[in-house]
Amino acid sequence: MRLKLRVLKISAGKPVIFLHESAANKMGIHTGDRVAIKRNRDTFVAVADLVQSFIKKDEAAMSEELASSMKHTKGFVEILPSEIAESSFILQNQKGCKEYTLKELEKIMSDIVNNLLTEAEIAYFISTMVHCNPSLEETINLTKAIVNTGNTISWNYKIVADKHCIGGIPGNRTTPIVVSICASLGIIMPKTSSRAIISAAGTADTIESMAPVNLSINDLKKVVKKTGACLVWGGSLGLAPADDKLIRVEKILRVDPEAQLIASILAKKISVGSTHVLIDIPYGEGAKVSKERGEKLARLFSTIGSKLGLKVKTIMTTGNEPIGNGIGPILEMKEVLRVLKQDDPPKDLEEKALLLAGNIIEMVGKAKKGKGILKAKEILYSGQAYKKFSEIISAQGGDAKTWLPEAKFHHIILSSHSGIIQKINNQNINYLARIAGCPVDKASGIYLHKHIGQRISKGDKLVTIFSESKPKLNESIKFFNKQRPIVIQ
Repeated sequence: MRLKLRVLKISAGKPVIFLHESAANKMGIHTGDRVAIKRNRDTFVAVADLVQSFIKKDEAAMSEELASSMKHTKGFVEILPSEIAESSFILQNQKGCKEYTLKELEKIMSDIVNNLLTEAEIAYFISTMVHCNPSLEETINLTKAIVNTGNTISWNYKIVADKHCIGGIPGNRTTPIVVSICASLGIIMPKTSSRAIISAAGTADTIESMAPVNLSINDLKKVVKKTGACLVWGGSLGLAPADDKLIRVEKILRVDPEAQLIASILAKKISVGSTHVLIDIPYGEGAKVSKERGEKLARLFSTIGSKLGLKVKTIMTTGNEPIGNGIGPILEMKEVLRVLKQDDPPKDLEEKALLLAGNIIEMVGKAKKGKGILKAKEILYSGQAYKKFSEIISAQGGDAKTWLPEAKFHHIILSSHSGIIQKINNQNINYLARIAGCPVDKASGIYLHKHIGQRISKGDKLVTIFSESKPKLNESIKFFNKQRPIVIQ
């Protein structure tokens, strides 16, 4: 059916085409169906959503995600029911935990990237990853399939370093510090990072408070050529795009399959052209993994990475509480700057960044074993790391001296009694910051005045909540009082 295009200022999280019910009924299209959108020789696939108002019977309205993938968003298009994806049959025939072949995985990943599979089908695929305990070979093939269905970056450097944290710890913003230290030593680090999914801020959200992060591959290469490193958002580069869609469904299902976690991280490192990768695995109460599972993951990362041509080193770190004090994009950036400028820095954030940087320095041969942290300290304390950070930010179109505003509203929560901080719930701290407005409202977030093991007196500052909205601030206060994410005994 030939329909006139409209663009709606609606972000649906995926490519969606809104059709009037009467037009959809004539085509036999239902809500949630995949439809083909044809214009000249180009075909796009989107999810159909049916409406009874706000668009005319002869119109098709696009979400922002669909509009961004189409070069021309005006005029007429042909709307047709989409054919069943080939990978749908692969999923239907998957019985008894039979291993997927590389060819099958590549087809599944390709169809996910091209929006040919429904979320239910993607969820089915993820469930096989959870329940069928994929073999080493299948995990390697999954990694290759994710890489092969996206863009890749190649470099003329012998060593390209990278780091990654499996996540889950609020305020753990070591990346800008580590990259700045390592790049000061001439280590090439094209660092791509994620935005927050369920946390208060991702590294990309934090860096965006003072510089653009949505760079093209060509622009990324220019920044790296000029400074030796970058701090950009991976989602704008088309690297391992299937992974982002898999993660979105995993969050809905509240699962984190081991094979997918490993394939996800290693695929992104391979796609960006890394040769040496340090992986931070926080463990413990409140972290994503226990010490036992963390040690298993460490072995798998090293083994699978080696088979894929990567030199991988893992490091286990305690993750039973937030790192630093500020949680939220701007609050975290202020702490990064305090470390880089050596302006009364939060010691836990500084020490962890030095630990990670020191390990990378040793990995790439810039220091002898056991001497990497000393070298990292030398670079940080001399001011070289802050100078390099400023160069990277400037090359990306920002300014390291950008004024970072405080949120419009704030509320200080005082301790109701004296005692020692026994526990800080990472998950609830993340939720608290998100209720306050993170990561969209960059100045929103929370500031922790105390950490585990510290003594606090009645009436002392416990937490300050920052928000750009009075209603959000009030909701945050209610959440804190109900959940009590900080335990004092």
